[in-house]
Amino acid sequence: MKKMLLSAIVLSAAAMAGGDIAPVEPMVDTPVVVSEGNFYAGVGIAAVSTRNAAVSMDIFSGKNGQDRLGNVTLQAGYNFNPYIALEGRYTTTFAKEDVVKMSGWSFFVKPQYPITEKISLYALLGYGSVDISGTNGGVVDVDDSGFQWGLGASYDLNEQFELFFDYTSLANDMDGIYGSGIPQADADAFTLGVTYNF
Repeated sequence: MKKMLLSAIVLSAAAMAGGDIAPVEPMVDTPVVVSEGNFYAGVGIAAVSTRNAAVSMDIFSGKNGQDRLGNVTLQAGYNFNPYIALEGRYTTTFAKEDVVKMSGWSFFVKPQYPITEKISLYALLGYGSVDISGTNGGVVDVDDSGFQWGLGASYDLNEQFELFFDYTSLANDMDGIYGSGIPQADADAFTLGVTYNF
């Protein structure tokens, strides 16, 4: 009886220990490099107010000492991540009320903050140049550079395209002549456009 019990124990232990045991393979974590950065380019239509610095902006109705222009704006930039980008812009007049026209370039640092999966808010902080020429009750001749800033929002249409809308202060008390001998000029733009992400 003792022999049978001992044989049963040995057989059951052998059955549990024997069997097919798969070799254990070591797990190796392979780092995945995710690139969050991307280049982008876009185009927009801008409603621009150029005026002598003594006149407040009124983009919706004409004002003496102010000209309302329609500009096309080209942009290109690089998103380092969802929170910071660098952006360059060029704008030039294609429609105008009078004979005043404006062109300019800008370079911006662009802090941005996604508030939903599709909507982001951003600021534009940088430096640029403005060239305004023509007549408005006198000679208009402004060609100066300085600090520029703006605020805006973007909406992702899909992975490649997004809409954007922003306000930019392109000139504030820039040196030059605007109309009746005022020695400084201001320029502001409201831009609506589309961006393509590469």
